[in-house]
Amino acid sequence: MNEPDAEFAVESDRDVITKKSPHIDLSDPNLSSLILRLAIPSVVGLSINALQQVVNAIFVGALGPQAIAAVSMALPIVVLLAAAGQGIGVGTASIISRHLGAGEYLEASKDASTALALAAPIGITITFALLPSLRGIFLTLGATPTIMPMALDYAATLLFGYTLMLLNIVNGFVVRAEGNTRFSMWTMVTAFILNAVLDPIFIFLLDLGVRGAALATLVSQIAAISLYIAYFTTLRGIVLVRISHISLRADRIRQLASIGAPASMTSILSAIAVMLLYGATAPFGDESIAAVGIAVRILTIGALPITGFCIGSQAVLGFGWGARDFARVLKAAKLILSITVAFSVAYSAAVVTFARPLVSLFSDSDKVREIGISTCIVFHLFFGLFGIESFVTTMLHSFGRARLSAVVSFARQGYLFIPAVLLFPVISGFNGVLASQAIAELGAGMIALFVMFHQFAELRRALRHPASGPIEIVG
Repeated sequence: MNEPDAEFAVESDRDVITKKSPHIDLSDPNLSSLILRLAIPSVVGLSINALQQVVNAIFVGALGPQAIAAVSMALPIVVLLAAAGQGIGVGTASIISRHLGAGEYLEASKDASTALALAAPIGITITFALLPSLRGIFLTLGATPTIMPMALDYAATLLFGYTLMLLNIVNGFVVRAEGNTRFSMWTMVTAFILNAVLDPIFIFLLDLGVRGAALATLVSQIAAISLYIAYFTTLRGIVLVRISHISLRADRIRQLASIGAPASMTSILSAIAVMLLYGATAPFGDESIAAVGIAVRILTIGALPITGFCIGSQAVLGFGWGARDFARVLKAAKLILSITVAFSVAYSAAVVTFARPLVSLFSDSDKVREIGISTCIVFHLFFGLFGIESFVTTMLHSFGRARLSAVVSFARQGYLFIPAVLLFPVISGFNGVLASQAIAELGAGMIALFVMFHQFAELRRALRHPASGPIEIVG
């Protein structure tokens, strides 16, 4: 089929789809309503994902401090595994939303089909590469002899479902990029409910322990991929995923990789940062590892809704950028910023105020609670800046500004945090472990603020002096 015929086929399919299942119009002039309709389902979906981690931790916590420490130590590996999906997904979503804004539906479909075709072999390769390395990874993390067997059971079981997890991540980004955040939300809700039901059955009734928690997660991933397969095969989306649309041209893959690589590297840095955090904590005992694990989970619970809001809103920014409507982009950016900052500040204040009851949800050990309370407070002191960091990163992804997005996103858990967590614990012991997170958060927030003001200034200049051709913002 030649290009005009293919374009016609996509447009014809899209007309049918629109009649069957109306999508949110990304050009809707009511910007605040549009952003909320896109972002709220994404927030709910990722919050459900965070809640799933909490439910797992509560059930696993009943097995004792060693079990919760083992699952917490596996968290950086899970984050590392998700890095490839985040990179492919962010790059694909950015390109899809800009193609849709420019009215290029065939190109958007090719991007989605190609991304999913790349995800499967990547997932299989990473699975077989990591399986024999798990024991060495946990030794590096500082796993004690009491933690090691449970950590290996949990991580090895999760690895067998990694390719499904990777495909689910990319599918979610594709669906959200075309404006159907509700379907992504309901898919996550379904997976959560199934996971929550299976956790006590597998962990306690079948006496599988931490392996049961991992199996429950694996079954929920199978349910999620089944829903996405049904979504695309029944042509419910604007973007069409087809084998005939797979395009392995070097320029297409290069564009996807250039935008996705910073997002993927951010996830990898996040995994490395958590590994180093646990490694720095390990000399202070199992209770300290468990306490830090609880604080990291609570931090993640607050970060995921903000990330979800930004991911849901990215379609609006990318669509406006593709349509070259910079006034709309600026207005949307300010609205997204105000909401993310308000939430991050409120969450920071809430955790600092209610640290004791929050930590008590995860452990009944007095020592773990005592350490966990102070850890949670310090970790959340500057969390109010996370809303700015997330917004700026999302805005730069929407513009296709890969290098500048890397400068912002690498700060919090990369070039600011890693030197701090390696140096401060040597100087100040466990207090140095806590200080490293707070200082990195503060520094990353300041960098994000500087970049944000610069980008807003460039947008205003572009509006005052419109060019006859495409406008590029200088970073």
